Amino acid sequence: MKIVFASTPGQEEKILELARYFYTDIFPLYFNDEDIQEFERLEVLHTRPEQFERFSTLGDAFKVITSMNTLISILESGHIPEKYQSMFRRNVQTLTDYGICFPFNYNQFSDTKHVHLEYLSAYTKPANRLLL
Repeated sequence: MKIVFASTPGQEEKILELARYFYTDIFPLYFNDEDIQEFERLEVLHTRPEQFERFSTLGDAFKVITSMNTLISILESGHIPEKYQSMFRRNVQTLTDYGICFPFNYNQFSDTKHVHLEYLSAYTKPANRLLL
């Protein structure tokens, strides 16, 4: 007999939170708003309820969360050393194995692409909010 622990609603929520983080904090660093709108249309990093069944165990959900966190860490560093190229590919493959679309390769996030720091994107979180 094998005991398998199901993923928790908290893990599923964490996966959704990390996907939102890509759109608000990572993609605006490398892509313009038109590109990001295209990613939404292509359902990049989107998960549907039936996809959660593909990573329905604690271990599977943990692999997805870890892969997303690793990609975020690599991409937030700004300068992406080549030594992380295989790690990047491995984590993209993990997401793909679980049915999560992340159709990017390492070169799309090269240093020369990291030019949108001064670009104001509609996708970034506001620095402050005004109550009206």
